[in-house]
Amino acid sequence: MSRRAPALRGAVLVASFTLALAGCAAPSGAATTPSPTVSDGRPLAELDLLTDPRAYVGPSTALLATEAIAPIGDDPVQDLPATVTSRDPGGDRQVTVGDTSRVIGLDLAGSIAASIWGLGLGETLVGRDTSTTFDAAADLPVVTSGGHTIDAESVLALRPTLIITDGSIGPRDVLTQLRESGVTVVFVDNEPSFAGASQLVRDVAAALGVSAAGELLADRIRADVEAEIAEIAAIAPPDPADRVRMMFLYLRGGSGIYYLFGEESGSTDLIRGLAGVDVAGEIGWTGMQPMTDEAIIAANPDLILVMTDGIESAGGIDELLRAKPAIALTVAGQNRRFIDMADGDILSFGPRSAAILDALARAIYAPAP
Repeated sequence: MSRRAPALRGAVLVASFTLALAGCAAPSGAATTPSPTVSDGRPLAELDLLTDPRAYVGPSTALLATEAIAPIGDDPVQDLPATVTSRDPGGDRQVTVGDTSRVIGLDLAGSIAASIWGLGLGETLVGRDTSTTFDAAADLPVVTSGGHTIDAESVLALRPTLIITDGSIGPRDVLTQLRESGVTVVFVDNEPSFAGASQLVRDVAAALGVSAAGELLADRIRADVEAEIAEIAAIAPPDPADRVRMMFLYLRGGSGIYYLFGEESGSTDLIRGLAGVDVAGEIGWTGMQPMTDEAIIAANPDLILVMTDGIESAGGIDELLRAKPAIALTVAGQNRRFIDMADGDILSFGPRSAAILDALARAIYAPAP
């Protein structure tokens, strides 16, 4: 296990090392496939913690102990009709919700449906997007196709009375078509952060006429996240200079998509919650942008977070390092230090935020051998 290598600069270095890297084997003793790390119920402080989490060699998979979501209560009292501000892409508009008997929540991370379930109104859900993966939603029909594209016919076949969305999946004209067909559509803001998760449940609760339940769930999310962050901070290296340098890569290898997530993408909140150093933020990377060799080399992470389906779409770690030799030049690449987590979990800010932090922390600081 090696300490952090000196940062390399310039795309020319990538070209210089490409041929050499193509024949490189994994570090001696490194795992070739990720080891799943799942909670055994013990507090983080009682685990077999790494002496130096920056120097660990090998990939890991972070798994939630359960995909279930505990509702804040059963059968919350609804106050309908409810008039709310819909954050439509073309401008705010007032929308009155009168019927919540058949609901669909649509967003890129599955956070809206998770929030509906957490509010105690899960029985109203009649369909789901591909990112809605918690246990109780498994049997709901999927209304998105081709990844994250809304299938209007599939939606209308379910006769929804209300669609709540943040507009992150579309096309937008499909949502317009659904509204014109008589379905009530409410757009909500969905900031990818822990604070945003609490606000999202408040907004979703308002649309469902259960504002009181929304406040209770928002408070629970905040308290759970704060407690988990404190627990992680207690096991992380106390010196900021020794903390794990992390970045988040969004991969869709079959489509040639390699995005580096920076500030305002949700990854920063996640990494800071894990007591890590956000290297994308260090180099001034913002939003979700196509990865560049220069950015990867300048950031030089110790550890790279990815979605499970994403790394699989890239052909696994070996294929990713061959296709993107700049990643292979980083400490994370040299140590094969990738942590993957299910697509519907890792950036799903909402009722499971604390559990997601816990699972990732175990894979970072006490990975399964």
